[in-house]
Amino acid sequence: MLIGTFCALLSAAGLGVAFLVAKRRRYATALRVAAFALLPVGLAMTGVVRFVLNMTFNPLAWAGLGVVGLAVLLFLSAGLADGRGGGGKGRAAAEPAPAALPAKRGGGAPAAGAGGADDFSDIEAILKKHGI
Repeated sequence: MLIGTFCALLSAAGLGVAFLVAKRRRYATALRVAAFALLPVGLAMTGVVRFVLNMTFNPLAWAGLGVVGLAVLLFLSAGLADGRGGGGKGRAAAEPAPAALPAKRGGGAPAAGAGGADDFSDIEAILKKHGI
């Protein structure tokens, strides 16, 4: 009873604001305000407001929400543990990759050195331009 009365008063206030906005000839805005103003009454009539209020003040519902949160946390932590290569198969696949990296570095070092010298000359030119 109290929920319906409160929602009706809230909707009446919103419709009053919509009427004042319509008097200023802003009809599109007035229609939007009226639409939002009718939402509390509609939600109260369908029982959504009572459902939310009963769920909000129910300790069992909050405990259930905590259990769901714990389940999500456990699921995410299991995914992280699996991604770190906890199994032998993941480690065997990861070992050849670091061994291949030094060979590529050795072959590509002269090209990287030449490109690096050009980069530093550009930086030196900028620093000289600013007097540093």
